[in-house]
Amino acid sequence: MEKQAEKLSVKVYTLQDDQEMQIVNKEVGSEEEEEQVVKVCRQRGDQELYLLLTDAGPTEAQHLTLQDGDGVSVIQFVVSKETDCCQVGSQSLLVTVGNLSVLLQFQAHDDMQKFNRLLRGVIRRDCNDGDEDIDGVDNDEGSKDGCNEVGKREDKDGEMEITMGGESFQEAYRRHPSVFADTEDSYAPRCYQFHGCLSQQQNTLQDYMRTATYHRAILLNETDFRDKVVLNVGCGSAILSFFAVQAGAKKVYAVETSPMAKYAQVLVQNNHLSDRVVVLEGKMEDVTCPEMVDVIISEPIGYMLLSERTMESFLCARKWLRPNGLMFPSSGDIHLAPFTDEQLYIEHYTKASFWHQRCFYGINLSGLHSAAVDEFFRQPIMDTFDMQILMSRSLKYTVNFLDAKEEELRRVEIPFVFTLFQSGLVHGLAFWFDVAFQGSSATVWLSTAPSEPLTHWYQVRCLLQTPLFAKLGQTLSGTVVFTDNKRRSYDIHITAMVNESGFRSGNMLDLKNPFFRYM
Repeated sequence: MEKQAEKLSVKVYTLQDDQEMQIVNKEVGSEEEEEQVVKVCRQRGDQELYLLLTDAGPTEAQHLTLQDGDGVSVIQFVVSKETDCCQVGSQSLLVTVGNLSVLLQFQAHDDMQKFNRLLRGVIRRDCNDGDEDIDGVDNDEGSKDGCNEVGKREDKDGEMEITMGGESFQEAYRRHPSVFADTEDSYAPRCYQFHGCLSQQQNTLQDYMRTATYHRAILLNETDFRDKVVLNVGCGSAILSFFAVQAGAKKVYAVETSPMAKYAQVLVQNNHLSDRVVVLEGKMEDVTCPEMVDVIISEPIGYMLLSERTMESFLCARKWLRPNGLMFPSSGDIHLAPFTDEQLYIEHYTKASFWHQRCFYGINLSGLHSAAVDEFFRQPIMDTFDMQILMSRSLKYTVNFLDAKEEELRRVEIPFVFTLFQSGLVHGLAFWFDVAFQGSSATVWLSTAPSEPLTHWYQVRCLLQTPLFAKLGQTLSGTVVFTDNKRRSYDIHITAMVNESGFRSGNMLDLKNPFFRYM
């Protein structure tokens, strides 16, 4: 006999609107597969709906239904072993079936817990072996075949790799390569025009940590500059060229492509250094340096270290470097760590609520809500945060500027395995970087870590499309892939999985289109 849980009032947010999605549900004891259709009608996030979970017994399909005040079903789908569920904050649950995710916001914590227990009981019962625990985490090693589409296989080198849906992370990524292959010619002038603005140069010069660290690194290693020839790549205002002269350089060649080259020349003349600083206007790849140099200095740094792709010109300049010459900076470390931040996730998701409006000056905008959510989640978030939100120790990926090949920066892949030191929801990955100036007398570090004074590079956080629940001591593994695009930046592809449960998530982000939060 069919039983129904009491009605619970909820608010609903869907990641995909007005879609029909085919999922396959295999009933217990049946050899045939039945196709079920999940039907979703777009709803305003502030509209209250009523939630019912039908419990029809151990051998029949269980249905989750959301009804409006008139009893009309708005969302209905079969609850089965393919259904994922995780808690978001104290009063919300994220329920996922295939490509559909529904965020259920309850009026009270007790209502959320009551429904969570009912839902997980149904999911657990639908699993073939019934060993999944109350938190939806499989306690056996690996993933349960049938309850998760996660497995293992040997790769071409005989090593074991994790697969999802029968393919590896790398295979899935190759099926969806970056849409950008080469730098767009028309974009370069716009980029140079931006950096040629005095306001932009002022922003970097007024960054005390940036400017003071460069100044200290050069002057503490004056023996590396005294009576030496220096090449300043992308000199901007030529401030680093002036620092090199202060350290005793006999000649500095300052290369600049943007209109800023003319401003740099004005500063050189006004400071009476025309005999020691020579401004060369043009791209580093095209400029002919009058002589070989002993030191190359530059600020080839962007958000997450690699943004703007100025690193390529810095590495290209090495053709003018004498043997045993120095590069300032000498190396860079990209740091990453998983973080939990419910407020940030909900805040970012609800930014798209504007597109839920059905009568904006008489126009229905709701057809674009799903696209707006996708666009907002493609934005890396530039801000700063407290270290306490990090759920694991960070790991680093190092680029040695003396040895790195230019083509290696076309695609940068960073595999990661984190052991979590707290339980909770993983909302995404946080990034920052350090660069080292390794001179003969001293090594000086410039850090953008959240524990250090803030710089104009901030820190960067990349959200997962769906948060992942993990427990203390469990491992989060996956990859971060930077792929260059034709706008002198990178597309970022993140895949992540909780190894013990098989829960997985990811995101594709556009580093050229960040969101500056609280700036």
